[in-house]
Amino acid sequence: MARPLTSEPALAAAPPQGKVLRTPPKGQRVGTRKQTLWIWLFLMPTIVLYGAYTLYPIVASYWYSLVEWNGFQAEQRFVGISNYRAVIADPAFWSSVKITLVFMLLVAPARILLSLLLAIALNSPKLPFRNLFRTVYFLPVVTTTAIVGVVMQFVFDPSSGPVTSMLRLVGVEQGIDLLGDSGTALTTAAAVYVWKFFGITMVYWMAALQTIPSELYEAARIDGAGAWHIFRHITLPLLTPFLLIITVLTVEDTFHAFDLMQTMTGGGPFFSTEIIEIYIYRWAFNASIPQLGFASAAAVLFGVLVMVVGVLQAWALYAGRKSRRELS
Repeated sequence: MARPLTSEPALAAAPPQGKVLRTPPKGQRVGTRKQTLWIWLFLMPTIVLYGAYTLYPIVASYWYSLVEWNGFQAEQRFVGISNYRAVIADPAFWSSVKITLVFMLLVAPARILLSLLLAIALNSPKLPFRNLFRTVYFLPVVTTTAIVGVVMQFVFDPSSGPVTSMLRLVGVEQGIDLLGDSGTALTTAAAVYVWKFFGITMVYWMAALQTIPSELYEAARIDGAGAWHIFRHITLPLLTPFLLIITVLTVEDTFHAFDLMQTMTGGGPFFSTEIIEIYIYRWAFNASIPQLGFASAAAVLFGVLVMVVGVLQAWALYAGRKSRRELS
């Protein structure tokens, strides 16, 4: 009987049928380690900076919220949850929460609805120079927010600003101080905020519109459907999953208006535009005796509010994907 061509040692070394050797050769393993080391080397600056300027301040804020500290002395007296009790008992804190929520209600619907209408117009292939218009509407987003706030102070200047000049042209002789009046300051700041970040929401909607098949619009036009019926029965139902996501993203974004509000109004007049971030800043850096522990406790409570919005965002993403799968 003839012996098999394959030797016994080779058979012993061969893997079982249906299985593949997963261990790479020795030279390949060395190359993989070198690649991993290079990856971590290039990531190290980001890791160090993110840890020093993001992770560490977050962790330190939780500790500072439990101590009494003015930021100048080395001594930190542990007070437990006393700072949280003081923040919750402060009427100014709840006033800042109310102002933040009112600001959100002014900004979020305007950004969502106006940007949707504009995105639909800019998504039309029949619109001339639509790429130019997209760039123009997105340009304020890349402008430095602090600079925008400073410029807007001159724009709304009641004595010589462009807005006052335009009002004089229509017969209004007395200048209107939109940023100096407690009744109009928050609304004016909200309008500027909508203009500043309008392009981000518009890009969200344009990306969502790109997912709708053009064949649906062509079939609807062939059947004689008008623009309103196409929007109501095709565009709006297919955009509903994205509406949840974009709404949560926009609402969460409105909680971070410190740089614009600080440069435009500084929380005034008479604390009428003091959102939570400015409230925290006032106690931490702008008070005669800084109260970093008190401010940190307010910051932690503000973080809880943002965390709740983040949970809603995760739920919206899940609901949007589920609804999208059902529609498809």
